[in-house]
Parts: sequence; C-alpha cells; structure tokens
Amino acid sequence: MQTGLVVSTHGRHCVVETPAGGRLICHPRGKKLTVVVGDRIRWLPSQDEGVIERIEERRNLLYRQDEVRTKSFAANLDQALILIAAQPEFWERQLARALLACEAEDIQPLIALNKADLTEPFARAWARLAPYRAMGYTVLGLAVKPREEKTAETPGVETPDALACRLHGHTTLILGPSGAGKSTLINRLVPGARAQTGDLSQSLGAGRHTTTHTTWYWLDSQRQSALIDSPGFQEFGLSHLDPAQLAAWMPDLKPHAAGCRFYNCTHLHEPGCGVISAVGEAAETGSISPHRYKIYRDLMQELTAGRA
Repeated sequence: MQTGLVVSTHGRHCVVETPAGGRLICHPRGKKLTVVVGDRIRWLPSQDEGVIERIEERRNLLYRQDEVRTKSFAANLDQALILIAAQPEFWERQLARALLACEAEDIQPLIALNKADLTEPFARAWARLAPYRAMGYTVLGLAVKPREEKTAETPGVETPDALACRLHGHTTLILGPSGAGKSTLINRLVPGARAQTGDLSQSLGAGRHTTTHTTWYWLDSQRQSALIDSPGFQEFGLSHLDPAQLAAWMPDLKPHAAGCRFYNCTHLHEPGCGVISAVGEAAETGSISPHRYKIYRDLMQELTAGRA
C-alpha cells in the first residue's frame, strides 16, 4: 500500500496527494471508512484511480454535531483561524462554540476580526472581544479587502502578509460563518487558489466551486505550511462534547472551578461554587463576565438535555 494525504473531499470521492506531489482521485473501501481533509491514508492503485484501505491514527479531528448529523471539518490540525467580521456583527455564542470545539481537540485557536476598515463597527466589535484577549486568546484585526491602505497601520490590525507569518510551519483551518471573508482571504494568501479549486472541482465532477467542500492549499513550495478552506456555517452543534468537561474548556471558568466545594460541581446551583462566586463585572480582574457565564449555563442545559 502507498501513503497519501487527503487534500479535498466531495461525497464519497476525494483527492489524495502522494509524497511526490502528484494527485489522484480515490474512493474509500466500504461505507464505514470516512475520510476527511488532512487524513494520512494508505491506498492501493485501481486503474487510473485509487482505493483507500486505511486511515492512519489522527492527532485530532475538528467537527460539529447536532441531533441530526455530524459535519467534519479536517483532521491533524495545528491551529484554527476563526474568522469573524465587524459587519454584520458576529454572534458571540457562535464564536464560543468554535473555541470550545478547538479546546476539546487541543487545537490552537486564532481569532481574526475582519473589516478593520469599517472604523466604528470594528471598534465596537473589537471591544466585544476584550474578554477573549483577557483569557489569553490571540485576537487579530484584519482588513482582507481594505477600502483604505492606511488601515494596515491601525494598531492591532495585521496585513495578510503578517498573518502568513503566523501560519508558517503549521497546518491551519480557516473556520467561520458564511460571509466573513474566508474566500477573499484565501485568494490573498494563496495565489492561484481559484484555479486550483477549479481543477479539483472538475476532477471530482463537482462543477462550479461554491466552497461546499473542504480543500487543502500549500502556502509554500516546501509543503511545510498548509491552509485549509472549509464551508461557512451558521450553526455549530456541540452535542458530542462531555458537559462535565465544559468548564475545563473555558479559560475564564477553569481556574475558578478548582475552588468549588464539591468535586462534581456543575457550576449551576451548588453552594460553595467557585465559578458562581467569580461571576461579576467584566472590568474586575479575574472575574467571569455575566454574559460568558450565561453562555456556559445555556450550553450545559443544551448538552445535558440531549443526554436525558
């Protein structure tokens, strides 16, 4: 069997890249073998295509799940670039869900706020992200399609070239809601991305590309840095997460959970709860903002209800 890397998927078809850099269409053997972009696989030739026989052990798998279905993004990631926009205003609960999915799989998240050229909307959105900067998350400002060149000189705002330096040597998934600017950013970072995507779509028989499937792009000729484009989403189900671990995956709640009186505290109603006692004004050092605590309560209710 030969080795390969899954670089694009569409239904039961996928494109596999060989160690030499060649690419061919492959099909998983059997319905139970489900591959995703980023998988390292073993395959056998079959005429001018290939058959995937085995998936190598994954370091991680980023996916979302609700009551109806599971949607995988990619496997074996180093980091996820969560791209949101200043306008229309991003949904913080959606951001929190994406961060939790990353934390659960030990994937380093980077938060990027796009449309820094829209001065007032950007300032409001940047202020809303203050709790996430306080938690230790890397939060970047971007103007992927700036209206004014001086935008790049705004404090906290990076150029796409500066962002590319952060991606060097890593496998990074771009994750975010529809309309945040993912396609525009990829076209800035990967010259010829549209052409590559068109070739893949034609090979897979998928027709015109509308970012309905996940695609892998190399950022350098040495194939050391990769960027993965994923379809936009409006909902981010987390029904696969263990509710007992939820607080441990929220950096602002985690240190306070150690001070709870009961080891199995749910942080919802128990006396002597370190988390509940830390909920206060966001300006207070080390406190948990009421809004973030409400996100926790709502998620706990959602996850425990699904297990009742």
